Amino acid sequence: MARELVERELTSEGPRRTDGGRTRRRSVTVNLAESPLTWLHARGHLSDRLFDAGERLRADYERAQLSQSVTMRWDPVRIKGGPDAGLSPTERQMAARQRFDGALAAAGTGLSDVLWRVVCACESLPAAERALQWPARSGKLVLKLALERVADFYRIR
Repeated sequence: MARELVERELTSEGPRRTDGGRTRRRSVTVNLAESPLTWLHARGHLSDRLFDAGERLRADYERAQLSQSVTMRWDPVRIKGGPDAGLSPTERQMAARQRFDGALAAAGTGLSDVLWRVVCACESLPAAERALQWPARSGKLVLKLALERVADFYRIR
């Protein structure tokens, strides 16, 4: 998958710099292919352990085919080795669903909301905080707590 960088001008809702009364606009480059989890990890906000736990949860979410689909899926399932080796495609999907449900249960009801939104639905932390009606900048702490529990569930050291 090719990664795409897009440059966008920040609007009036975004941050602006002022120089003595006149307003200067700034532009930023945004990598649309980068997940919020990868963004946090790349900037040092998540340890390798927490990032691996989030990626493992995301992989189980994808393997269980829990995301919305428009029509019937015709893509082949190719899995070599791993915890699901020797299982039929349906059994692999069911095993991934059980691991995913177990990981969310291990995170707990109050923490699984932000975990699902950021890791599985790829919402940004500010968007997840607004959707959950949380105070600004509280999502990162809650996400870290949830990822700690998921890392323990997956036995990631």
